[in-house]
Amino acid sequence: MSMKPLEFDRRYGELDVVVAAFAGQAAESPETDTVPPALQAYLRHTWHTRPWALSVAEQQMREYARNPPGRIRLRLGEFYAVPDLGVPESRTQSWLSEMADHIKHSIETGEVPPPATPQTHWEWHARFGELGQFLGGWFSQDMPDEFEDHNAAIRDYQAGADPHLIARLVGEINELLALGLEDGDYSVAMTELGMEVEPLAPLTVESWLRAVADQLAAGRPEYG
Repeated sequence: MSMKPLEFDRRYGELDVVVAAFAGQAAESPETDTVPPALQAYLRHTWHTRPWALSVAEQQMREYARNPPGRIRLRLGEFYAVPDLGVPESRTQSWLSEMADHIKHSIETGEVPPPATPQTHWEWHARFGELGQFLGGWFSQDMPDEFEDHNAAIRDYQAGADPHLIARLVGEINELLALGLEDGDYSVAMTELGMEVEPLAPLTVESWLRAVADQLAAGRPEYG
């Protein structure tokens, strides 16, 4: 039988978040004792959004490293299967302990990574979750087949989304614009967040984002 959600969260919830931050990223830094970029991204985002979760992550990772699931839990399916991290399976427990040590060091020394532009796919989605939902859901490669144009896609989102989520999306777009990126970097951000079509010509990515935010904030049916 699978583990109930509440019990899973108590044992492995934050451990799962840390491991997810390593998806597509190197599990270890080339330099010994250096925090891997994926863990730096987790620390940066979590310190500034959910600092209390850091101690939970450290405890869950250390507990799993000390007491991996035994045969009974494996047979019942009541355990957390650590995904392939790119390290030998025999090193999984020591790797978890090392990552827990990095988190503990950050907590005890108060070394907080300064705010920065997201550096990993996980960090982009952790920081801009609603924008990722919007772009991935309404501006994927299927968008031209599902909607007449960009405005039709935005109207569809507006018609079905809760006003609070629309407000959150507008806030996330404005936060992204406040980073002051080059247009090429905005293109990278859009790709990371799931956008697979070009902005409405002749707008740049930045100007398109501003137009979308203005439209959503004002409740206008279209821009342009």
